[in-house]
Amino acid sequence: MVQTYSKMTTSGFIRCRIVKGCFRKLLFCPQAEFNDKPDSLFFNDGVRRIDYILVYEDEEKKKEKEQYVTVNEDQRRIRKASLMKMGMELEATRSVIDEKLMFVKIHMPWDMLCTYAEVLHIKVPIQPNDLSSRPSPWNFLSCITKKFYPDEELISKETEFFTAPFEKDRLEYFYIKDQDMFFTPSMRSRMAFYILSRAPYEIRGKTKKFGITKLLDGGVYKAAYPLHDCRFNVPSKEEGCPNERYLLYQEWAHPKSFYKMQPLDLIRKYYGEKIGIYFAWLGFYTIMLTLAAVVGLGCFIYGYKTQETSTWSKEVCDPDIGGQIVMCPQCDKDCKYWRLNSTCEASKKLCIFDNFGTLVFAVFMSIWVTLFLEFWKRYQAELEYEWDTVEFLEQEEPSRPEYEAKCIYERKNPVTGVKEKVPYTECGRCMRVSIGIGTVLFWILLILASIVAITVYRLAAFFAFSTRLRNEELEGLEPLKEYVTPQMATSVTASLISFVVIMILNILYERLPRTKTDYENSLTLKMFLFQFVNYYSSCFYIAFAKGKAVGFPGQPVYLLGKYRNEECDPGGCLIELTTQLSIIMGGKAIWNNIQEVLLPWVKNVLFRYCKSMPSNSGLPRWEQDYQLQPISKLGLFYEYLEMVIQFGFVTLFVASFPLAPVLALVNNLFEIRVDAWKITTQFRRMVPEKAQHIGAWQPILQGVAILAVATNAMIIAFTSDMIPRLVYYWSFSVYPYGDSDNHTMAGYINSSLSIFNISDFPEQSRPLSSSYNMATCRYRDFRYPPGHYRQYEYNVRYWHVIAAKMAFIIVVEHVVYFTKFILSYVIPDVPYTVKEQIKREKYLTQVILHETNLKLVTKRIKVYKCIRVV
Repeated sequence: MVQTYSKMTTSGFIRCRIVKGCFRKLLFCPQAEFNDKPDSLFFNDGVRRIDYILVYEDEEKKKEKEQYVTVNEDQRRIRKASLMKMGMELEATRSVIDEKLMFVKIHMPWDMLCTYAEVLHIKVPIQPNDLSSRPSPWNFLSCITKKFYPDEELISKETEFFTAPFEKDRLEYFYIKDQDMFFTPSMRSRMAFYILSRAPYEIRGKTKKFGITKLLDGGVYKAAYPLHDCRFNVPSKEEGCPNERYLLYQEWAHPKSFYKMQPLDLIRKYYGEKIGIYFAWLGFYTIMLTLAAVVGLGCFIYGYKTQETSTWSKEVCDPDIGGQIVMCPQCDKDCKYWRLNSTCEASKKLCIFDNFGTLVFAVFMSIWVTLFLEFWKRYQAELEYEWDTVEFLEQEEPSRPEYEAKCIYERKNPVTGVKEKVPYTECGRCMRVSIGIGTVLFWILLILASIVAITVYRLAAFFAFSTRLRNEELEGLEPLKEYVTPQMATSVTASLISFVVIMILNILYERLPRTKTDYENSLTLKMFLFQFVNYYSSCFYIAFAKGKAVGFPGQPVYLLGKYRNEECDPGGCLIELTTQLSIIMGGKAIWNNIQEVLLPWVKNVLFRYCKSMPSNSGLPRWEQDYQLQPISKLGLFYEYLEMVIQFGFVTLFVASFPLAPVLALVNNLFEIRVDAWKITTQFRRMVPEKAQHIGAWQPILQGVAILAVATNAMIIAFTSDMIPRLVYYWSFSVYPYGDSDNHTMAGYINSSLSIFNISDFPEQSRPLSSSYNMATCRYRDFRYPPGHYRQYEYNVRYWHVIAAKMAFIIVVEHVVYFTKFILSYVIPDVPYTVKEQIKREKYLTQVILHETNLKLVTKRIKVYKCIRVV
């Protein structure tokens, strides 16, 4: 029956609409009852391994009285016929708990595996690695570091092999010990998915529809997935089962193993290179963050210890200095005059982050990011060799089925000169690019509009908080008055609103090329551009726009002609930038972890509850996996995006928040185990995919690293108050501008505040009332005092400060960029040992090919001689 079915043409099934009797049975693949072996990974015969599972809902159980076959049944029959025609073997089993569900088990025989292994250029062993590894200089620490690695008795180190792309005609040259285990389960499921993605399900004339994705989207199939090899918390009872899922859970995903290094080889073997390279990158990034976190924490402690000894902070808090300085209102009419010492606590907190240690840390992070990227390239090169992806080129990667299905136009390939099918014309391509760019620009403009709206809120909120928080008659806030200033209250509430807007825009945008890699790279660039503007725009506003164009009390600058631009605290906007970063980083980390842990778990629990599922222990392996969550179509895209956005926070604005690497380190320690737990316990097994590196994320990281040098230098120059303090210390505290004989910070606060005559207030901004009896007030700027012939114009010190800021940016950028260039040149991208192994492997491959060709030529010569003799 199976032979007859496999030889039938698919066009015959399209013409067949009414099916009766035994002919109906002919159209179905063989069915088998569950054999009560829940851990089995084989057909009922116990010999043929299950390489893939298809799940569908049997319409006959829902429409028993109807005598015709639905379109879904037609498409499934055509697909089964095409799969069996290709050589696949199928076996159907009805669900144990839901008679409407059918599970189709797929097996690929040896000949088929050999054929598609050659098509996909799968590399397999040719001989064990005979190059002796060099002893590590850190071997004496092995007794200590051994505790931080997975248990070697459970996860033993795999034998290293030289490998070469599989060729069906040269089987004798490959290292085949056991034919059944020569191709690993991940290789087999990868080949099965390749075939499923290209097997047709509908043929109408010359039009052929194929691909598993559309069938899943259309409901023809409920699910398609490779099998896990066992339950995650219970080892399999089947003889010979490797129990790799169980080992990964015990030594990697279990919370008790949080301190252990990741078993990357086993992760790659079980989930494929693409998953393996992600966890390798995440683990390497986390290890490198440890150094940055230690230095950042030391910088924070230094600032915390010196906040009480800061001269300018003491002057702000001193009742005889800061207590005697009356500041001008920072908004019109209803805002009050206020004394400088009301910001005493805020100035102390600012000292923690705005000190010379921060400057050193910013330069250190610029060097750190270069070391991180360069050492990652070396580590990535080692993984590329060990995981056989060194020569994984675009021509080895199959085209996406969605791309192939749209290829209806012909064009001449400029390289090969052969006509090939493409999905759109040059005009169509321009239209698609224009629409894509227009969509991204629209969303970026929407983000900018939200930033303007939040800025307007800041102005309105500051006005409200200024009239209340500095009102001495207000009762109930006395214990908080010295901590909660109008600037701080506005900053915190605006940061919270900004975080909520960011998450909402992310959700909206997320709902909204030839190979899969090209497709993902294109999406990566678009999504990162959106996320970059979404997450960082508010930080860029605070760092480089807020308080930079405010005018002075007699001539303020207005936004939209109505709202007076907000000013920075007398100590600068750095503390507000710190607040913004801490809220967004902390809130994003908490939200993402809750989303990644709770959502899959709750969905699985609800699914089992709604379906009244029994215990998994009695269900077959394929049905246990069906209860798990399906993998997103984009796979690891959002995992990478989350980490790269975090990388931007750690590097772009680290000059304002030395604790950013500490928060990132803590988050990543959880992130690794959360991601591991999620894919091991809550999701179906992913289809293993080949990947050489982290793709488009690599140039994005390099771009962020280059931009980080400029942003940190500009934060220190324009957002921090460090340069004005240094200018005062070295120039204006001594002769000819100052009265002191020695360089000192004494008197800095008084000299950094300009004087304004309250009689010069224009009518529209004059305060309505004042509880202070004075003729002048102070404001943050460097301008000539009233009565001077150039009153309210910038003074000499202003130009000194501007020159110092520009000089600082130029010097720091050039020094750091030069250091980065030297490091990039000195550190090779590929280790010397890896180069040796690559050369050895190429040599062996060439020898094998040469010997094979030589034997073929010798054989033909002998045959030719025999013919001539005859």
